[in-house]
Amino acid sequence: MKRRQFLSAVAGGMAVLGATSARAATADSLRAGEGRADITPPLGIELAGFHKPPGQERRVRGIRQPAEVRALVLTYGPTQAAICSLDVLGISREMAGRIQRAAAERTGIPAGNIHLVATHDHSMPTFKKIRQWGGMSPEFMATVEERTVEAIAAARADLAPAELLLGKCRATGGSHNRTVKQGVALTDEQFGPDSTDAQRWLDTMLHALVFRRVGKTPDLVWYHFSAHAVCYADEQAGPDWPGEVAREIQNQLGLRPSFLQGHIGDVNPGDGSDWRGEIRQTVAAITPALKQAIAAASPQPVDCLRARSAPFNVPFDMERFEQWVEEYRRDPGKCASGQWVDAGFADDWFRGNEHRDRTIKHLPITLGAIQLGPLGMLFHPGELYSYYGLAIRRDSPFRDTLVVGCADGSIGYLPDPTAYQNGEYSAIVVPKIADLPPYQPTAAREMAAAAVALLKQTAG
Repeated sequence: MKRRQFLSAVAGGMAVLGATSARAATADSLRAGEGRADITPPLGIELAGFHKPPGQERRVRGIRQPAEVRALVLTYGPTQAAICSLDVLGISREMAGRIQRAAAERTGIPAGNIHLVATHDHSMPTFKKIRQWGGMSPEFMATVEERTVEAIAAARADLAPAELLLGKCRATGGSHNRTVKQGVALTDEQFGPDSTDAQRWLDTMLHALVFRRVGKTPDLVWYHFSAHAVCYADEQAGPDWPGEVAREIQNQLGLRPSFLQGHIGDVNPGDGSDWRGEIRQTVAAITPALKQAIAAASPQPVDCLRARSAPFNVPFDMERFEQWVEEYRRDPGKCASGQWVDAGFADDWFRGNEHRDRTIKHLPITLGAIQLGPLGMLFHPGELYSYYGLAIRRDSPFRDTLVVGCADGSIGYLPDPTAYQNGEYSAIVVPKIADLPPYQPTAAREMAAAAVALLKQTAG
């Protein structure tokens, strides 16, 4: 081989290693694109995530950091899918449906293959009705819907041949189980085939998906971790700890990571020394874990892209609901604290639920699944207790599975049976906030089983 030919071959090989595999340039291969749009809220509208009675609403007085909607579009052959990450507290199933239909009409991506994930940011507004925990602005909702569709369309236009890399790292100190004393919860390191929901758990694993594309830089990074976005409680809007982590990663690596929320029903950010979660300790734990996961990410053999969805009915506990109604009716004066929050909240709840249709015994939701080669992703609209997220990952047919919560709707907490036995906030207060009857104590178990079944169907 002549010297010029040799150098050309070496340079070509380096280009392949640095950008993507040669297979990624073929017709039946993975393509990835990303789009973003600004959804920073206007001053004056309500923020969500903390109890504020009428007249004391928490409103946007300033902007700590701009908020975004981020969209990732993936294709493999004729199959297309989109995943969006929105810096908001939550979205309703109806709002998700409107965005999915509009994006499908504009891009050709099937509506059922589009998943919308709220980061569950407590420093942004909500688009799901919640009682005295934050109001909705119809005008801002319309803006977010429009810009989400724009982001999906931009991601579709940005498609390029890509290679998927997966990295993992435990972000110890980035989260804690808020239902137990510090250090008592078992972690994913101890989780095994015999683990049950009789104990409380904590998932410390951070997953990073890196899409390395032909002819386009920088790489696309999407990561998954489980921790409430609840560090800030003031009247400054912004994306909470995920925004701070994104800023650090962009400054240090030149990459703009996008965040997918995990199982957060019993998990707050930080190491637990501050119950709600202190921003500095949270960012100090998650940022290096994400950097390490990106650095350690290894290529994954993507030979398919599949997407499926399935309906699931979350069962209500109507007997417990009737007990609540009768308890208030008998003596409203005794319903002024604890599980009733305060007298005004209790009165508002009673007036809104006294005549609820008792024939409706369940809440219909949609579970979604995506297979990307050896990787599985499960999308659900709840805030699962950690055990169930870990159980879905354990029982999934895929080598690695991301269990993504707050997706395609918002239905509140899905706790374990112990939470109902002990009368915990998640089981007894949150349904009243979400304006829903309480769920059956086994609802999370049943949904987790349905999620695993869907993943198995997706895998074939």
